[in-house]
Amino acid sequence: MTSVFRWARHAQGLLVLLPLVFLLGGCDSGGANYTETGDLESLRERGQLRLLAPRFDEEQALVREGVPLQEFREQAEILAQSLGLTPRWVYADSTDDLDDMLNAGLADLIVTNYTVTESRQEKVDFCTPVAVIREYLVLPQDRQGDSVEDLGEVRIAVPEGTAYQETAEALAERHDTVSVEAVEAELSDVELLEGVASGLYQAAIVDSNALDGLLRTFDQVRKGPVVNPRRRIAWAVRSDNPELRAAVNEFLVSHRVRTSVRSEERRDWAAIKKDGVLRVITSNNPASYFLWRGELMGFDYDLIRHFARQHDLRVRMVVRDSASQMFEALEVGAGDVIAGAMTITERREAAGWRFSNRYLEVHEQIIGDADDEPFESVQELAGRTVVVAPDSAFMDTLEELREQGIDVRIEPRDGATTEMLIQDVVDGEIDLTVADSHVAALESTYREDLRPLWTLEGSRDIAWVLRDDQDQLVEKLNAYINRNYRGLFYNVTFNRYFKESKTIRIHEEYRVEAGKEISPYDDLAKEYALKYGFDWRLLVSQMYQESKFNPDAVSFAGAQGLMQVMPRTARYLEVADPFDASANIHGGTRFLAYLQNKFSTLDQVLAAYNAGEGNVRRYGGIPPFPETQAYVKKVKELRLRYQLQLAKEDAVATR
Repeated sequence: MTSVFRWARHAQGLLVLLPLVFLLGGCDSGGANYTETGDLESLRERGQLRLLAPRFDEEQALVREGVPLQEFREQAEILAQSLGLTPRWVYADSTDDLDDMLNAGLADLIVTNYTVTESRQEKVDFCTPVAVIREYLVLPQDRQGDSVEDLGEVRIAVPEGTAYQETAEALAERHDTVSVEAVEAELSDVELLEGVASGLYQAAIVDSNALDGLLRTFDQVRKGPVVNPRRRIAWAVRSDNPELRAAVNEFLVSHRVRTSVRSEERRDWAAIKKDGVLRVITSNNPASYFLWRGELMGFDYDLIRHFARQHDLRVRMVVRDSASQMFEALEVGAGDVIAGAMTITERREAAGWRFSNRYLEVHEQIIGDADDEPFESVQELAGRTVVVAPDSAFMDTLEELREQGIDVRIEPRDGATTEMLIQDVVDGEIDLTVADSHVAALESTYREDLRPLWTLEGSRDIAWVLRDDQDQLVEKLNAYINRNYRGLFYNVTFNRYFKESKTIRIHEEYRVEAGKEISPYDDLAKEYALKYGFDWRLLVSQMYQESKFNPDAVSFAGAQGLMQVMPRTARYLEVADPFDASANIHGGTRFLAYLQNKFSTLDQVLAAYNAGEGNVRRYGGIPPFPETQAYVKKVKELRLRYQLQLAKEDAVATR
């Protein structure tokens, strides 16, 4: 089973968590892989609205303000439900395939950041625009020039077959100094910015609909000159679907009127209800909010979404890097409430911040690596160096300890999350850090290389944060907490994140016994390994690492069976019953074959299975995530062990 939390500690300066999305082929096979070219009446007979998007929409950055993809997805699903239809997502390998798949009857509505162009208008009918955008050059921060002419020679990277490519080619026709580099069609805006930031690309084109939100986390790049002053973003239907188009247009107009709130507006309950959207400020961390295998998750996220659903509200997440940035966003009205594991402190209350009732009680713990001996008293902190974020509640605690006479060395580190600092501790880069007990417990569910050395006196209350002028919202949140705190939903959610084991480890004592099979599933592994061209012992090794040969294994996030396939993945891989050993192994092996066509080495294939394709592409190999590195190593070691043991048995048998 893969760990969900390995990305958070690597997200400094880049609030990006790419999901582990197990996708294969063009269509969702969960009841949506049929051909349908009828209009709205036919769709109602089917009972489904098939929503089409490029595959990299599922591999985009964690949802944040200014990145519209998740909001589009939510709106499209609400649209389907308003028409009495079940939404089903269908994915194309690239933007260039969308029109063809739509017209082939494999989907009903294109829902993505889709630019209206003349060439596309010849193929599909666009609905009323969901946005009007500009396209900008994205440049390295140190690249001088405020116009295309000022830049001199520049090579612009654009995904093949996109509107960006049309814009770049038009620029190249007007300017001799401009050339175009067509890159992989599936590259996302995030990956384009990363390419510019790393020096891989001299420049790229990104539209304002995504760029304004992404620039907050890419300080190595800057917004360059406008290269296309006005582009419309719209959804699209087949040209022979006028009734569906009319229904979509009616929905979009009414929905946009209802959700026309400005990006910065200080609001209380009445305005939130009128808008139908609760804007939640949070941070990208495994205790609050993250993306895993295409699913938005997190303790804070699950609780606040549960609250919102009880009041018929949608949730819009506003991601910030640090506590100070979250408070700033709340102050200016960029969000309505902070749900980000915030500790109630005297300093924060004195600053005028208002807290809900507590929804979590924790203790602060001194964290060392596994080789450290637990403290016998807090006095053992004297002479030790503790690294924490300067705007954290931990800084207040450590300063109080110094006031009490404990000579602890405090080292503030800007932009550091608790997860990142824990990783630095176990890597030996820093001495100690501080973590809330629920975060330490969460980390301990999937790793064994850290140790709480001391639990500090007194408990700490975790609560949601509001402005002082939000009386009604405070009342609603407190009423929700009072009803649900330590109730069934709360307890199940808490245990899911902070108590249930997130990883299955290979025990060193596990050995293949002479004369015995490796597993009960050797024959199935051999069958599918032969079909897809793999070493069957590799499949068995993965099976053990993923589930310990338990066909009924279910991860905390819902991954199922021997190869730990997510339910949505199972549909893509045409796995009818993920708990059926044969079907599960077949689906997992199909996915391995798909990855093998994407990557050149076994290390990359295994890393992609564990950490996602996007992360392997991003880092050009095994990502720098401890568990992913361990996963690749363990699977290969176990396969070698099986190979050697079976070779010995064969040698004995032939004597």
